[in-house]
Amino acid sequence: MLKILLDPGIAIVIITFITVTVYVIKKYLYINKKLVEILNFLKQFKKTDLKFRFKELDDYMTSNPYVRDLWSEFKNTLMFSENVSLKDDKDSVVFENLSDTITSIQCSVEPACFFNEDTLATSRLNYKMVQVAPTVLTGLGPLFTFLHIGEAFSKVDFSSQDATVASVGNLMGSMTNAATVSVLAVGASLIFMITEKFLYSMKCKKQVSEIVDLISKLFESISSEKFLIELLKETKIQNNNTKNLLAAMPLQFKKAMDKSLTTILTPYLENVLYGLNQIQEKTAAASKKSGGDAVDDLF
Repeated sequence: MLKILLDPGIAIVIITFITVTVYVIKKYLYINKKLVEILNFLKQFKKTDLKFRFKELDDYMTSNPYVRDLWSEFKNTLMFSENVSLKDDKDSVVFENLSDTITSIQCSVEPACFFNEDTLATSRLNYKMVQVAPTVLTGLGPLFTFLHIGEAFSKVDFSSQDATVASVGNLMGSMTNAATVSVLAVGASLIFMITEKFLYSMKCKKQVSEIVDLISKLFESISSEKFLIELLKETKIQNNNTKNLLAAMPLQFKKAMDKSLTTILTPYLENVLYGLNQIQEKTAAASKKSGGDAVDDLF
């Protein structure tokens, strides 16, 4: 048994199998740990209170290196149901929703476009190597099998009866090793595929599906309405500005006239009246002094 395990072909198959299996288990456990952390955090949120706790969600997702880039791209597609500050006919400030159909934070692109198996799981390891590992293991079997057979036939010696018997014995031993390495390679490939698929399904795929489902429930998709809502927002703002401008024009005109009369015309008229009073006083004084009509004296 030890002699078979020390065979180079068998040793290479075993080492390859152990290496890729340990790598897959280690990576999948790491991915599972990160996904479970995100999943447990998302379960704390509900759609009804997301508007008030969005900053809490944003801070966590932004500070988490595992999903920071994905969240940054996804956040650019979000549209918030902001209220527009308007004034009514009594000049009182009121808040009006952009649309009666928008009551929560919505996204213009499906969350699955950003959060999926590729971005959350398979991209976190060398998944191409994992996929090709069974093929490599299976290919090692025929490779070393034919190497053993070729080496065995190359050592066959029919020069004498004893040499022939010894050659046949060596040939049968080599054929045993060749069959063993082939069976071991195929078995290792099957075991690896079953292990990898099971681990991925239990540790990654299930958690990714739950995360996507939770995010989809928190953010409704409104890809076909985003432009209309933005247009509605701008229209409401412009209409309100126009209404306020038209309503304020008479008042502003009155204030401007009052200011002009107060600051320019009134002081000017007061100066004119003051000058007339001075002329009247001097005229009256001159008339008393001369005893005649001062106005006639002027002419």
